Amino acid sequence: MPAPLADRLRPGKLDEIVGQRHLLGEGKALRRIIESGQIPNMVFYGPSGVGKTTLASIIARQTSRRLCKLNGTTASTADIRAVVDTLDTLEAPNGVLLYLDEIQYFNKKQQQTLLEFIENGQITLIASTTENPYFYVYNAILSRCTVFEFKPVSKEDIVPAVQRAFHFLEEEQHLPIRPEEGAVELIATACGGDVRKAMNAVELCVLSGEIRDGACTVTVRLAKELTQRSALRYDRAGDEHYDILSAFQKSMRGSDPDAAVHYLARLIEAGDLPSVCRRLMVCACEDVGLAYPQIIPIVKAAVDAALQVGLPEARIPLADAVILVCSSPKSNSAYLAVDAALADIRRGRVGSIPRRLQNKHYDGADNERKGQFYQYPHSFPNHWVEQQYLPDELSGAKYYTAGQNKSEQAFREYWNRIKGNHS
Repeated sequence: MPAPLADRLRPGKLDEIVGQRHLLGEGKALRRIIESGQIPNMVFYGPSGVGKTTLASIIARQTSRRLCKLNGTTASTADIRAVVDTLDTLEAPNGVLLYLDEIQYFNKKQQQTLLEFIENGQITLIASTTENPYFYVYNAILSRCTVFEFKPVSKEDIVPAVQRAFHFLEEEQHLPIRPEEGAVELIATACGGDVRKAMNAVELCVLSGEIRDGACTVTVRLAKELTQRSALRYDRAGDEHYDILSAFQKSMRGSDPDAAVHYLARLIEAGDLPSVCRRLMVCACEDVGLAYPQIIPIVKAAVDAALQVGLPEARIPLADAVILVCSSPKSNSAYLAVDAALADIRRGRVGSIPRRLQNKHYDGADNERKGQFYQYPHSFPNHWVEQQYLPDELSGAKYYTAGQNKSEQAFREYWNRIKGNHS
């Protein structure tokens, strides 16, 4: 059975790697390191299909080292020791370059075993991960490695790779291949920055393409059918999940409905209704808040409707709510107020609850001043009376400052007028 097209077309030189110019362009740091031949321990961080494994293979070849590949999902400490056993043998006369894919799945003990051998320089480690290494890789490993971040490959860089793949298959199968106008660009766009996905799509298109007049015709419709969901990169337990949610909430906070609806669509396409609903509710309370307090029950109603009807119809009330949050005036005054109060409490600034506010309607024998002395505000003009509510230790503390919006300023002016007249 032949290897996948992505493997048959795997680059053999630095200049053949698609994308990653910020790392491998002329004069860039990683390229200079590779060309020097002195390879440090490294962590390659980035999404799948962007050249991490390919680059490790090229580095091993250029430095005449034996390349050993392990995967963090299946490898054990015994596998690491087996790699070390090949050192100083005819198998690895110039040393071993260990490429450990998905290092985030190695537990602490496994990473400590790895540390023992990279510490004394017996092996050179190139670890790769699709997750943020600063969250998933132990500090002892990170402190001995240089982290390089790989980016999704742009459409402009993938288009030539797709054209090259069609040409390669044409020569391999001795059959002319004719992609319709727009098919190459569609594949390059739909792969979501993943070159491997693009190569797989090309191979599928050729395998299922219609033979006309002695040539394989790849239609735009066929390309679309085979790539329609491949652009979505989403893992509910991974970085991309939190990146999309972060972008979603920050776009609503930033009052950009177009961006917010874009990220909403990505979350809907992934079927992640719970995360959408939670972030929507949080944003309505935290970022709109008292500038338009009516938004909270409105968004709650939209969330309830979405959860009740389910997808695909849920997209409609959710879009209503997202655009409303984006279009509403913003205030985080309540958010700041409660966080300021929490900060005081965590510093130990608590104090005793004033006698007038306690849930007591009797006096002990030791109380010289009998009576609770609570004044009921509704018994006074404008339903307000001046009295101290904060503990004595916090008297005068200020947590809430009215936001500069119509609603809060109207409330502020009302109470200034009531309290000002009293004083």
